Amino acid sequence: MEFPRAAGILLHPTSLPGRYGIGEIGPEAHRWLAHLHGMSQRLWQVLPLGPTGYADSPYQTLSTFAGNPMLISFEALLDEGLLLEADLNKFPTFPQDRVDYGPVIEARVPILEKAARSFARRASAQLKAGLAKFEEENHSWLEDYSLFTTLKKHYGNGPWVNWPDPLVRREGLALQAARKEHATQIRQAKILQFLFFHQWESLRREAKGRGVSIIGDVPIFVAHDSADVWCRPDLFSLEPNGQPTVVAGVPPDYFSANGQRWGNPLYRWDVHEKENYAWWISRLKAAFSLVDIVRIDHFRGFAAYWEIPGTEATAVKGKWVPGPDRKLFDAAKASLGTMPIIAEDLGVITPDVEKLRNGLGYPGMRILQFAFGDDPKAAEFRPESYPKGCVVYTGTHDNDTTVGWYRSEPGKDSTRTPEQIERERHTIRTYLKCDGSQIHWDVIALALRSNANTAIYPLQDVLGMDSFARMNVPGRANGNWAWRFRWEQLDPETEQRLGRLTREAKRS
Repeated sequence: MEFPRAAGILLHPTSLPGRYGIGEIGPEAHRWLAHLHGMSQRLWQVLPLGPTGYADSPYQTLSTFAGNPMLISFEALLDEGLLLEADLNKFPTFPQDRVDYGPVIEARVPILEKAARSFARRASAQLKAGLAKFEEENHSWLEDYSLFTTLKKHYGNGPWVNWPDPLVRREGLALQAARKEHATQIRQAKILQFLFFHQWESLRREAKGRGVSIIGDVPIFVAHDSADVWCRPDLFSLEPNGQPTVVAGVPPDYFSANGQRWGNPLYRWDVHEKENYAWWISRLKAAFSLVDIVRIDHFRGFAAYWEIPGTEATAVKGKWVPGPDRKLFDAAKASLGTMPIIAEDLGVITPDVEKLRNGLGYPGMRILQFAFGDDPKAAEFRPESYPKGCVVYTGTHDNDTTVGWYRSEPGKDSTRTPEQIERERHTIRTYLKCDGSQIHWDVIALALRSNANTAIYPLQDVLGMDSFARMNVPGRANGNWAWRFRWEQLDPETEQRLGRLTREAKRS
């Protein structure tokens, strides 16, 4: 489908300001929507919203259906009467510009658990009715997820394959006994899920009222240590002990000479097909209940995916294996109707991927940081080659910031040589007829002026921030997803400039 001409900002909720260690989906998020509207931005793109596990990655969540309780707003809980001011008096002070995930989670969990415990006696009748409706409508995943996250905590947060064998195998009597033993904790997990969805729905209503559409993100693969794999192991390529037989990743590329070994278990597409892709249809339906547009990460994997033996330490010895192609999307369309989907078609893109994307009518992506290097395909990322039906990004969450990329040094989070970096700088300065002193504004303006119907830029680029603000370095296990901004960084001059550029490009 063709999207209307519009522009927007990529910012994950964890990066929002606030005093409780991590961005939340309460008043600060509502304030962010007001700023988006004031800057003539019609789109807000977020990363996956699920509960994070190892390394805090939103692309490795404990459930593809659940929401991340760490995003629940304490201020909103105060307003609802589920917390008292005294509950937060001793909350630690955390850095304003980074999320220190371990200590932040350790500090926030007891507060969230207190709110969940207080629900029965403090929640309004309206909230209680909302919880009952939420449980009924989400029973298909909520029961298993709440048990999964409860057991995970009970067994020291280790992966489910290390639990007692009867629970690993999901034996009926073992599950029944666990539900009885941990009934209180399971109930609390359900309440926290309700509170996340309740707050998110309030935020989405605010977005609609301001004319802002939210772009969500669905990773093609799910984490091995997740409720999804534990509950439906038959849908994944697993050994009898639950470990993955083969795992996902990508071959050597721009970001890594060894490729990327993501470690996600790969699907048994034959089983999915026999079920008419019911699990995937449920997944997409859940995503569209939260957002207006869905970006599918690693879309090329539906045409063919990089299969790595589970015993390999790197992605080098993988191979391409055919995916389900359009059969999955045809089944989803028959069930859900036309879906506004963005296909993340980066990396090794072959004619079969292009045929799949074009046949489905999904807009692909163009990254301006890829437009000026030595790669033979660089010209495809330059604006003069864009079809209207594409989405242009200055960079994504996996790229360095525009300023960081322009100033980058050889050997740091890139496979480029010193000569390649200097040629790239010279090429973009020549192309843009600029001196590079305001490279972030020059690249944002280039995206906005382009023929692409949709233009997106990370907030880090709007603020002109360097590599300190980079969200993720692919292949790096730790230290990602941590950046946060402060309101004083988004000054009136910056907002006015972005709004003016957006209106001049007829995207407001």
